[in-house]
Amino acid sequence: MRFISAISALILGLGALSAQNPDVKWHNEKTDTTAITEILKSASSQKFTNPGKRTAWLGKQFIGTKYVGQTLEGSPEILTVNIDELDCTTFVETVMALSFTLAEHRESWQDFLYNLRRIRYRAGEVNGYSSRLHYICDWAMDNIHRGNFVDATRDMPKCKYVVRSIDFMTGHRDKYAALGDSIEYTRMRNIENGYRNHRFPYIKTTDLASKEVQAAIHEGDILAFVSNMKDLDVTHMGIAVKGEDGKMHALHASSTGGKVMLSETPLANFVKNNRYWIGVRVFRLKE
Repeated sequence: MRFISAISALILGLGALSAQNPDVKWHNEKTDTTAITEILKSASSQKFTNPGKRTAWLGKQFIGTKYVGQTLEGSPEILTVNIDELDCTTFVETVMALSFTLAEHRESWQDFLYNLRRIRYRAGEVNGYSSRLHYICDWAMDNIHRGNFVDATRDMPKCKYVVRSIDFMTGHRDKYAALGDSIEYTRMRNIENGYRNHRFPYIKTTDLASKEVQAAIHEGDILAFVSNMKDLDVTHMGIAVKGEDGKMHALHASSTGGKVMLSETPLANFVKNNRYWIGVRVFRLKE
């Protein structure tokens, strides 16, 4: 009995250890964990009046961080953390994970990992390449269903709807090394089948300048810029942040600027100046 009890205790102990140290691919584990902890501790001393203010403040901590794309790619699929090199999506997900961690009154990098995983992966579980929520429509549906955030676009003035059949990834299989695997290709194809004639809300570029729309966008809202491509929904992401001019700007990881930066022009002009976008979706974090 003592032997069995000892084995049981050992198993429980290993389980607890595993829960605290999940499989993670770090860019630099020592500096990343230290930086995450420092940001969380610094933020916990701030007095935020709402989740949006907290999210915007956290986003600003990454201004100047180098833009690097495709940092999540590799085999096998694993939760990847790299806060020294960000693209538009990893920037937004990193900030959201930090914001959720603070909302839980926690300050550890382990809790940050938990939140990053539950945002980035289907049902919060890593299970191969197709378990990552690649398309923003899929990312939104999964996270909204689990109560992580809401689609604020639906309740905004001048909300319109667009219908798309989302299948860019399998239609451009050669661009995604992981889809060379027939099993992953089939899984991704099955996911895309759920987004045929997918209808989603957005605010048209021409309506973003209206005062009522501008008033409806809150600081800290997540911005998803809707593409004009027929087989893809969103091609860029950012966070709404109030600039020195008192207007909303896009805080984003810019491939053109090569870093995380605040758009020089207000949001309405920022979207208008990109001919590949037709408007924006707006998501809002829930506590």
